[in-house]
Amino acid sequence: MGSRIAAIVLAVGVALGGWFVGHGVVRNRTADRYVSVKGVSERDVTANMALWPLRFASTDDNLARAQQKFDESRQAVVAFLSKHSIDATTVELQGFEVTDILANPYRGNGAVTSRYIITGTLMVRVDDPTLVQKASQDLGSLVQAGVVFSSQGGYGGGPTYLFTKLNDFKPEMIAEATASAREAAEQFAKDSGSGLGPIRTANQGVFQILPRDRAPGVMEESQINKTVRVVTTVEYALEN
Repeated sequence: MGSRIAAIVLAVGVALGGWFVGHGVVRNRTADRYVSVKGVSERDVTANMALWPLRFASTDDNLARAQQKFDESRQAVVAFLSKHSIDATTVELQGFEVTDILANPYRGNGAVTSRYIITGTLMVRVDDPTLVQKASQDLGSLVQAGVVFSSQGGYGGGPTYLFTKLNDFKPEMIAEATASAREAAEQFAKDSGSGLGPIRTANQGVFQILPRDRAPGVMEESQINKTVRVVTTVEYALEN
């Protein structure tokens, strides 16, 4: 009789253990049910700063004359900037170089007609990029005035337009991207017959400043109009 009761108790224990184990598996699988969604927020912005390196050169067989030509070109560039309402006092001379062709051990054996080359860069920095944008369209007038521009040293690519007020948009855009992600998650939960649970993980994503006109070869720095974009990734638990 005792052995029979023990067998019954053992059988009930095994059955209950199986029930708990089974329900434990269900709970674990339910906890693993989630959806990963992305939310996007974009803003069209305008650059608030412009950098414009104007690199020019002068040449002559006489160093003094080469320097005089360089000074004349510099004065012409400063006058050009003032004509376009750009404060010349904010312009800095950078990268001033004097090259003596005869001092180059790798030069060819041909005759040297302009022994000295003087190059320099006037760096324009303004908080109103539209001034630089308009002035850059009139650069031909400086060429007509005898200014010789040089791309030596990595310059000559035109103005660079910068947007530095990203922090003004971050909180609002993050909230908008997060709301967009939740909307997508709610729609998924509805379509799958589930309830939307709490957030499991969230990734704010990286803010990007992109050219407004996106085309092959178009650089963001060369466009005054830009698009700020952020993509957030959020994982939501799904409930029965």
